[in-house]
Amino acid sequence: MLRNPTPLLALIVLALLLPALAGAGVEDPRDPDHHFFDPTFGEFPEELEDARAAGKKGILIFFEMADCPFCHRMKNQVLNQPEVQEYFSEHFRVFSVDVEGAIEIVTFDGETKTQMEWATRDFRVRATPVFQFFNLDGEPIARFTGATRDTREFLQLGEFVAKGHYRDQNFTRFKREQDSR
Repeated sequence: MLRNPTPLLALIVLALLLPALAGAGVEDPRDPDHHFFDPTFGEFPEELEDARAAGKKGILIFFEMADCPFCHRMKNQVLNQPEVQEYFSEHFRVFSVDVEGAIEIVTFDGETKTQMEWATRDFRVRATPVFQFFNLDGEPIARFTGATRDTREFLQLGEFVAKGHYRDQNFTRFKREQDSR
């Protein structure tokens, strides 16, 4: 029989609290379909108006396709991170477009096209994912093809566009300058 159960009780309480303390301040990943992408009916002139009214810096289109492993990787490792979701939500309206999609949309120019036509003909998307940024006039301003290495690089991409660095340098140079700080 234990004469003084206090040390054992303290160890048990510590063992139960340790996992909770280890995760304190770290948020769990969240579904990007609900927390990264904005809902849309594919009326992109209206989305531009909404972005302007909300004080956004622009619109980001995520060109993807269902069987793309790099698109899935971005969704499951980067776009599901709360810090990414919050940053992009603050600065951009974000929409997903299926490069094989037959759903009709209205482009920024007011033309009705399928998602596939818009992606492949207008933006020559040949590999996915493609992150295409547009200014508030619906003009393409920056593009990134492929998956980013990690969350940090994707946040750098957002900052590159949101702060207007795309106007005077390419993303590779911007990253190099950021990484050297």
